[in-house]
Amino acid sequence: MDTNDLPKAIEHVSQGSYEMKTMLQDQNNDYDIDDGVYFDKEDLVGDRGAYMTSLQARQMVRDAMDDGCFKTPPEVRSNCVRIYYSAGYYVDKPVYRRVEEDGAIWFELASSSGWKRSDARDVSSWYEEERNASSDPIQFRRINRHLKKHAKSRNSWKSRSLSGFGISTLLSEQHHLNSDREDEALYYTMVAIRNRLTYNTVIDHPVTPNDTITSGSPDAKAAFFRDKLSEAIDHLAPLFEYGCDRETALKCWDKVFNTTFFIERCESDNESNSALAAPAISSGALLGSAAQAAGAVNDAGGGRHA
Repeated sequence: MDTNDLPKAIEHVSQGSYEMKTMLQDQNNDYDIDDGVYFDKEDLVGDRGAYMTSLQARQMVRDAMDDGCFKTPPEVRSNCVRIYYSAGYYVDKPVYRRVEEDGAIWFELASSSGWKRSDARDVSSWYEEERNASSDPIQFRRINRHLKKHAKSRNSWKSRSLSGFGISTLLSEQHHLNSDREDEALYYTMVAIRNRLTYNTVIDHPVTPNDTITSGSPDAKAAFFRDKLSEAIDHLAPLFEYGCDRETALKCWDKVFNTTFFIERCESDNESNSALAAPAISSGALLGSAAQAAGAVNDAGGGRHA
């Protein structure tokens, strides 16, 4: 922007799942990084001396990013500028302006509906406060990742399901943590969120008053997420049946996450003839880090596995 004699950004701020440490790796590199760019309002002035509209500000950033090197040119989206990389992932750059009036300072996002009061740092602070206020902040984040992993466990779901921010907000409302049983924590949180969305699919924005994360009532993406949670809960029903053994339980969790990770772990355990003691689903394992994995369920049959 310096080269093009455009307004200088006053700062860049990481936000979203990257900042909240709830980002998931994707085997197809289908994930994004959010990196907000901030300007002073007084610098965002058009050729005729008027303040830039929110669209003009996004277009300015898009033009500055488009140096001709991208296979897919940067794109103006409703609330950001999206930069696509050939590896498959993309970077979203929300555009903000810093407003100062009568000694008060606030920030506004260049959104599709105009300049909207917002600061991504407030969301990051809110998430940390919610996490730290829970009974197990570390498990809170892991359950967040599990829920997001389930929401993206099928390619056909990715564009139809609720955003990660929406899932994090629901988790803050409805979490049922259990430091001794990660499987139970996840199951009962799923049930609570499903029941909450059955009652109401509208999700209020946690830091912006009178704003919502969802669109309309009912919200199609929240309803889709709710329905997939219901399916997952049904998949886990055998865990509550008398005589449910370890292999059955692991297959149930595989069905939830559309993976073979759990049953493969069981087979590996059989080969080594070792029993697992820790009843937990490891987020790291679901992300492909087998070294961090723990057992999904109790190893004894006949018990409850969720």
